[in-house]
Amino acid sequence: MKYYSLNHNAPKVSFQEAVIQGLASDKGLYFPESITALPQSFFDTIENLSNEEIAFEAIQQFVGDEIPTETLKQIISETLCFDFPVVPVENGIYSLELFHGPTMAFKDVGARFMSRCLGYFNKDKKDNTNTVLVATSGDTGGAVASGFLAVQGVEVVILYPSGKVSDIQERQLTTLGQNIKALEVDGVFDDCQDMVKKAFLDESLKHKNLTSANSINIARWLPQMFYFFFAYKALKFHNKPLVFSCPSGNFGNICAGIIAKKMGLNIEHFVASTNVNDTVPRFLTNGIYDPKPSIATISNAMDVGNPSNFIRIQEMYGNDLAQFKKDFSSYTYNDEETLEALKNIYKTDGYIAEPHGAVGYLGLKKELENYPNAIGVFLETAHPIKFLDVVEPALGIKLPIPTQIESVLNKDKVSTKIKTYDEMKAFLG
Repeated sequence: MKYYSLNHNAPKVSFQEAVIQGLASDKGLYFPESITALPQSFFDTIENLSNEEIAFEAIQQFVGDEIPTETLKQIISETLCFDFPVVPVENGIYSLELFHGPTMAFKDVGARFMSRCLGYFNKDKKDNTNTVLVATSGDTGGAVASGFLAVQGVEVVILYPSGKVSDIQERQLTTLGQNIKALEVDGVFDDCQDMVKKAFLDESLKHKNLTSANSINIARWLPQMFYFFFAYKALKFHNKPLVFSCPSGNFGNICAGIIAKKMGLNIEHFVASTNVNDTVPRFLTNGIYDPKPSIATISNAMDVGNPSNFIRIQEMYGNDLAQFKKDFSSYTYNDEETLEALKNIYKTDGYIAEPHGAVGYLGLKKELENYPNAIGVFLETAHPIKFLDVVEPALGIKLPIPTQIESVLNKDKVSTKIKTYDEMKAFLG
C-alpha cells in the first residue's frame, strides 16, 4: 500500500514512511492509494468473529507486508484489550461506548495502535529517536501519553490550550513523566495545532525526527474504523439500516467510519454532530468551506475551527457535494441544548452521557426523522467522569471515580507554559 499527499505535491510513501513522517512535505495529509472492499462472506459471518479477527481483516490492506502478520496480530491484541459495548438507551437508539480503555477515551485505540507500530519500526534503531509532537483539545493528550509511555526510541511532546481542557484531562497528560512532556499554550486548540503543523515543515527541526499522533497520522486515524465494524457485529440481528452519529471535532472518527463504508460495511447514513464550532454544518448549507477561530464550549474536545480530517472525507467523495450529502449530514448544537439533552437522556432513559455524547445524541435524533425504520447509534467518546464539573451539577448526581482516573488524581502536574512557536521550538531544542 502506498500513501499520497492530499496536496498532490509530494512523493508517494509506504505505510512506515507515512507513520513516521506524519505529514507530507507539501503540508498535505496522507491518504491510502486504494480502498479495497472486503468480501461479502466477511460481513455474512462477522458475528462469528472476535473483535481482534475483525480488526485484522479491516486494517491489513493498509499495512500490507510492512509489519509481519503475527506481529500485526499482536499489536491489534494489545490495542483492543478492553470492551466496546453497544448499550441500549431508548427504543431504536444505542450508545457505542468507546471509553473503556486506560484513559477512558476513544483515542486509546488509535494511540495504542500507533505507538506499537512506531515501536516496531524503531526496534532496530538504537541511536535514533522519534519525537511525537501532538496537539490536544482534550482526550488526545491523555491517550497519547498513556499509549506511548516508556516506548523505546520515542519522546512525546503534547501541546494543550491552557484552561480549556478539564482537570482530569490535564492530569492525564501532565503527570506521567518519563518520555512524556506537556506544553501549556496560551491560546486555543487551533493555535496548538498550527504550531504542530508549522514544526513539521521547519527544516531546522529535521534532527528531531518529528511525527504526529493527532488523527492527521494514518496510524492514529485508520484504527478508528474498528468501532463501526464492532457496532455492526452487535446490531446485525436487527436487520435494519444503521445510522451513526459522531460527535465531531477534527472529524477523525466519522472519516474512519466512511472508510469502513467504502470497504463494504452496510451503513445507511452518517451524522457529524458538532457544537457551536460549525464549519462543516455551514459548508453543507452554503457550499463554502470557511473555517473560523474555535470557540470554547463544555464539549471541549470538539472545539476545533478547522477540522483536519474533513479534506479526507471530501477526497472520498471526489469533492462532489451532492454525492457527499447522500451519505452525510451535519448539525450544530450550543451548550444550552447540550445540557438539556444530558438531563433528558438521564431523566427519560436513566443513561448517564457526557457533553460530547449528548451532542451526538441530538444529531442522531434529528437525522432519524429522515430514517424512521433505522437503528441509530451515537458514539460516547469519553467517560462522564472526565467532565464531572458539567455532568454532576447538571444531573444532580455524584459520579464514582473509576480506577483509571483515580491513579492520576494525586499526582503532581508538570507542564511548561508557552505563548509562541519560537518558545515551542526552543523547548524542542
